[in-house]
Amino acid sequence: MTDVQTGTVTTKVPARLDRLPWSRWHWMIIIGLGTVWILDGLEVTIVGNISGQLSQPGSGIHITQSQVTGFGAAIYVLGACLGALFFGWLTDRFGRKKLFMITLVTYLVATGLTALSFAPWWFFLFRFLTGFGIGGEYAAINSAIDELIPSRHRGRIDIVINGTYWAGAAFGALVTVPATNDLPVNIGWRACFGLGFVVGLVILLVRAMSRKARGGCSSTATPGTPRPWWTGSRSASSGKPGPICESPASPSPSGSARRSGS
Repeated sequence: MTDVQTGTVTTKVPARLDRLPWSRWHWMIIIGLGTVWILDGLEVTIVGNISGQLSQPGSGIHITQSQVTGFGAAIYVLGACLGALFFGWLTDRFGRKKLFMITLVTYLVATGLTALSFAPWWFFLFRFLTGFGIGGEYAAINSAIDELIPSRHRGRIDIVINGTYWAGAAFGALVTVPATNDLPVNIGWRACFGLGFVVGLVILLVRAMSRKARGGCSSTATPGTPRPWWTGSRSASSGKPGPICESPASPSPSGSARRSGS
């Protein structure tokens, strides 16, 4: 029986990333990835505020207020829990980069179709799928922020990002008042869910812009992160950090990677 030796690869890339100065790219990461908490706060507040209008005659759906705030809220949380588990598993298999877009698209489609609800079963189904998409976001965002933000800023950024949930809740409270008071009973609650779709679409566009801003190393960047592998190497003309087209999991061309047992 032979012993199998596994290789150990070392890299200085993460340390170089950690030393980078704060830049526009970091702001794009915060806006593109961290703002998902706004969507969660928005969704929870909207449902609580429009539950009375949903239960009124002429709303377009035969449902009671207790069903909306009780079973509807529970199935949203169930969807979030299962979404976190499912998309977390997919993230381990395929990397976060693809999942960042898929989870947000899941939310967009589900909340948009919730606005078109005509029966309780339809409403509950897409509330579950809305939570499913939000849960998938939770599974990837915090760990991504921890990896992409320099350590000297990481604690404050985590607090700010998680605190945006309450910004979404406040925003949802502000917009649902005129929507439910000034619009027809069968339109106001649909417009509120449509607002979540619009906000999510803006975030999706920001994420797409962030991916385009990765530069010339996207083909070799680590599949688990949308970040370019910038290094401390400097351009001769500008003196600014330049791109490195190596994956942190790749051994250096000189073969200086260390292997266990050697």
